[in-house]
Amino acid sequence: MKRKPPERERRGGHHTHRGPSERTGTKPSDGVRPAVKPSDGVRPAVKPSDGVRPAVKASDGEYIEIVYGLRAGLATLARRPAAIVRAACSVDVANQVHAEFTALAGRGIPCDVLADEELERISGSNHHEGVVIAARPRTWLTPKELSALLLANNGVAVALDRVRNAYNVGAILRSAAFFGVDAVLLAGMATGPDLARNAVRVAEGGVEHLALSRSSDLGETLARMRASGVHVVGADSVAPTSALDFHFQRPTILVLGHEREGLSDRVRASCDAVVSIPGAGRVDSLNVGVAAGVLLAALVRS
Repeated sequence: MKRKPPERERRGGHHTHRGPSERTGTKPSDGVRPAVKPSDGVRPAVKPSDGVRPAVKASDGEYIEIVYGLRAGLATLARRPAAIVRAACSVDVANQVHAEFTALAGRGIPCDVLADEELERISGSNHHEGVVIAARPRTWLTPKELSALLLANNGVAVALDRVRNAYNVGAILRSAAFFGVDAVLLAGMATGPDLARNAVRVAEGGVEHLALSRSSDLGETLARMRASGVHVVGADSVAPTSALDFHFQRPTILVLGHEREGLSDRVRASCDAVVSIPGAGRVDSLNVGVAAGVLLAALVRS
């Protein structure tokens, strides 16, 4: 029975170029990564995925997060090296991760140079961009810890109300990191212990610069945060108040709603204010990922 190939992602992304050595299955030339030996694969405990499940279980029962994508992988190597349990790259990007892989290998962490097809099998995606990392799960804050962080730093967070599209989530995480946001609060996530793999890739390393929290009842969580002194500002395309003229107070959490339905009634009721982005009126609204960038630019300017 033939192995079913990983599900191809349906939207844009970088396609990894395959060099001659990868197509023929020959080993990369000496000198690419002298401290890291090529391998015939990864540990059986790290199974390939269909690209939907955010994590897999190791043999000891602990969830292992799979991170793929060049910038996402580089950020993980830089920000969470102690969490990494295995790393692999293509020969095309070996020089870009040479120092990091050598350091990991020095600690006894398996590091491999693999063909594109094997990286695709491990990551469950043809958008791996030559880097796949297996790491222990990232730390998540409780909503109470998130409130304390924002109050202590007079900070800014973004909350996502049932935003599920991995491309949108990833774009928002990237914009949040770009504008110096402290944290992101996710609600209504699909079942799983971590972020969707493709969201991490699309964030281009941004997720490693953000504190993360999650809630199964965003309306209640926001109400508690508001009571603690965090200003809660929702975004809605039909709100009469323009975000471009609004004075955002700190600490604040900006709430973005579902791609089609917007903010739920309970979440809207938990907001101190609701703002919109004024447009020319030719279309009703912006994509939530685009809107996040505009709103965060207005927020940091305010």
